Amino acid sequence: MSTLVWSDALSLSMPVMDATHQEFVELLAQVQGSGDASLREHWQALIAHTDAHFAQEDRWMQATGFAPGNCHSTQHEVVLKVMREGAARSDAGDLAPIREITHELALWFPHHAQNMDFGLALHLKNLGYDPATGVVGQPEALPTEAISGCGGACGDQRQAA
Repeated sequence: MSTLVWSDALSLSMPVMDATHQEFVELLAQVQGSGDASLREHWQALIAHTDAHFAQEDRWMQATGFAPGNCHSTQHEVVLKVMREGAARSDAGDLAPIREITHELALWFPHHAQNMDFGLALHLKNLGYDPATGVVGQPEALPTEAISGCGGACGDQRQAA
């Protein structure tokens, strides 16, 4: 099983985002290390964190010019849907999907963080965006067209919505 460990390679030099990502990694490790008796409890904690984590990033994207339904936000929706399906299966007594999804999350997260979240962090920094207050320090730098791409290193991010 792939075990994800926080490292400088995952840091985006954006303290609020890095702290949230580090917590995700720690909660994922708790799930990976859980026995069957505590697996569902740790899985629910990871879902709650991930829901808040993704909602926070989605708010930042909406506040700084991303189109609704951009692929970064869409990926968040899909990941949460899969995680919730794992929880539903565990409610029926089947813990195997959680184990499998946990393995896949450990593989998925570094790519997501180093690409999509890196692009988002760079975008926020370029705008002088303060994630604590929601203030855009350089409003003149806001995109003139909604960003419909991934907010990372893929394609043209400034396509009209």
